Amino acid sequence: MAGPKVVIIGAGVVGAALADELTTKGWTDVTVVDQGPLPTPGGSSSHAPGLVFQANGSKTMTELASYTVRKLVELDCFLQVGGLEVALTPEREQELHRRHGWLTSWGVEGTVLDADETRKLYPLLREDTVRAGLHVPTDGLAKAVKAVEVQLKRASERGAKLLERHEVLDIQTEGDRVIGVVTDKGELPADIVVCCAGIWGPKVASLVGMTLPLVPLAHQLAWTGQVPAIAGQQAEAVRPILRHQDADLYYRDRYDTIGIGFYGHQPMPVDVHDILSVDKAEVMPSVLPFTEQDFEEAWYETRWLLPSTKDAKIEEGINGLFSFTVDDMPLLGESPTVSGFWVAEAVWVTHSAGVANAMAEWLVDGYCTSYDLHECDVNRFEKHHLAPDYIKARGCQNFVEVYDIKHPLQPMEAPRPLRTSPFYQRQKELGAYFLEANGWERPQWYEVNLDQLQDRQVHQPNAWAAEYWSPIAAVEAQITRERVALYDMTALKRLMVEGRGAADFLQRMTTGDVNKSVGSVTYCLLLDIDGGIRSDVTVARLAKDQFQVGANGNLDLDWFTRHLPDDVSVRDITASTCCLGVWGPQARDLVQPLTDIDLTALKYFRGKQGYIGNVPVTALRLSYVGELGWELYTTADMGLKLWDTLWAAGEQYGLIAGGRAAFNSLRLEKGYRSFGTDMTYEHDPFEAGLGFAVKMSKDFIGKAALKPGEPKRKLTCLTLDDTVMGKEPVFDGDTCVGYVTSAAYGHTIGKGIAYAWLPAELTAPGQTVHIGYFDRRIEATVAEEPLFDPKMTRLRG
Repeated sequence: MAGPKVVIIGAGVVGAALADELTTKGWTDVTVVDQGPLPTPGGSSSHAPGLVFQANGSKTMTELASYTVRKLVELDCFLQVGGLEVALTPEREQELHRRHGWLTSWGVEGTVLDADETRKLYPLLREDTVRAGLHVPTDGLAKAVKAVEVQLKRASERGAKLLERHEVLDIQTEGDRVIGVVTDKGELPADIVVCCAGIWGPKVASLVGMTLPLVPLAHQLAWTGQVPAIAGQQAEAVRPILRHQDADLYYRDRYDTIGIGFYGHQPMPVDVHDILSVDKAEVMPSVLPFTEQDFEEAWYETRWLLPSTKDAKIEEGINGLFSFTVDDMPLLGESPTVSGFWVAEAVWVTHSAGVANAMAEWLVDGYCTSYDLHECDVNRFEKHHLAPDYIKARGCQNFVEVYDIKHPLQPMEAPRPLRTSPFYQRQKELGAYFLEANGWERPQWYEVNLDQLQDRQVHQPNAWAAEYWSPIAAVEAQITRERVALYDMTALKRLMVEGRGAADFLQRMTTGDVNKSVGSVTYCLLLDIDGGIRSDVTVARLAKDQFQVGANGNLDLDWFTRHLPDDVSVRDITASTCCLGVWGPQARDLVQPLTDIDLTALKYFRGKQGYIGNVPVTALRLSYVGELGWELYTTADMGLKLWDTLWAAGEQYGLIAGGRAAFNSLRLEKGYRSFGTDMTYEHDPFEAGLGFAVKMSKDFIGKAALKPGEPKRKLTCLTLDDTVMGKEPVFDGDTCVGYVTSAAYGHTIGKGIAYAWLPAELTAPGQTVHIGYFDRRIEATVAEEPLFDPKMTRLRG
């Protein structure tokens, strides 16, 4: 046996695929354990209808699905009949074009068909109802049970052990690491345990004190009897899998019958502890009795959309359990507190083999290069995300919205508000329009600034870009460049790193040289072992052994914690502090009379502690909008006083409050990157245009993997006459050559801005490309960056 002792809990389609992938990579000391019989142990995989649609707004999720398709085709566990999504309304037709754009961006072939082409592909559709269809030839039906059987067999032939009818009772630990799994038939020693238990995941994870934000929900699946129009069909499936999302319905062939899946009923959450055991369940634990009354709407709509089903009846049905999370994404990664305990949860058949491939790479190599997993990492959540009420509420709402048309800026409606800054009451008084950011109520713009709109030219975006938008955002951006504005930066994650070894620790963790004088502020990156960007951060040295880190989220805290030496501590100070950005050409005029800090002497990327009136602050001379000013930090109890002090003094300067919409426009004019959107784990610093933040003269994690030089692709600034939203494909002629990351209208430069990943040969200033936006192409021109203040005179003034 080679490799560490690995126990995989759960022999569904994810656990089976992981066993196959690990043994392929040479880890053969693998044991797969499940409470049920193989290859149908009774979880979601055992009853899954198997539909695989690859279209997804997440590049990672599409890539995971595409790997699953390729592998299952190779294993003869996939019926590649294609996928078809239909539109009966103008809104859904536009959505199909947007989804087609995602597919094109992520490298998957697809076509938007007209009404006649759609009916030709799926003749059972009612005439004169469908406006368009999105066809993806490589979509189809995964044979989930067969996939389990085949992959377990392959793993077994390489040495893996398969233990069916073994119920997991406990996880053994010694100190802070896993050492084994206790089952009702004995103990299994383990160096690594991977929980692939699906709907039972929260129960298994709780054995090591880990909360998974996952809720099992019942989803209706019914089968007709024989449909006369397809009577005698010999093949299991000949027509594409079909989705009618406006009615929350999907369809698949099963010889001369049709399977109907329905998400339109009320959410039916099930407590994991109430799921019946294998022996007590009438069919299997994941299958609940079919509730016919909940299916009435689905059957009515089906007989209308597919008239041939009027002569058929519903012969069988189930309410089948599937996993839903608080953000619609899988839960992958290692426990933050128990080393060696990993999870691969909330994974549907669609992404199963891809997730297993990613997990095997992560486990064996120590990192994953093939996929950007930051959206899937189980350690991404804040504490409020793990509240039982929140998990249930968000899981149920995501079930309701599973087929909805979702705008990129669309916030969750409930539960809100959860996290509010000390400035919240003042923001409401100014008519703030709030969106949500990681639980925080964050102003997008302020209605009070509508009065400032007079005599100003404001670009009117297209209808889609105009959702969650106001012309007030343009005014706020312009006034920031003309006078001075306040921006609430409290939602930014803040970490305090302290201890005798703090400087050496941060030198190793970051790409920048942070071992400088007290008061220094350094912009730098966190890299993974493979050189991919994990985050970008600012590191402010407040004292010899004390550093404040402006981070992007909980994954940064997790990354630091996993590498902490004994003489360093890290803590999250976000909730106990707050921050205001004071930016604009009159910022010094406003702030200097209020403070004992010599703001003229405080140079760019320097910080100092002092007072604003009676409020103790840490002032960092930084600006994400490209204007003179400071980030002012104080404790949460003093936040309101800080706002009021600045607001009262700012009246004579025409001070306004600015929202996130203006902020995003200004930061793109200045060319500032946003982690998670512009660059992710799959990008290195040099292609992202961040080579200046890398000090190759020192050692840091990821340095050995970096290859300085001319990159093959680049994050590139484009200008255009319209506004796009992000994730759109970019074309050179008829060839898709990249995709948009961030986009906004530059209200002070009078142009639309889009950043895009493009081949290096297409990034010369003046190069023309086209952006695919719904069903049209928008001309865009490569521009030198930054578009605003390239000599940095405003920032350094």
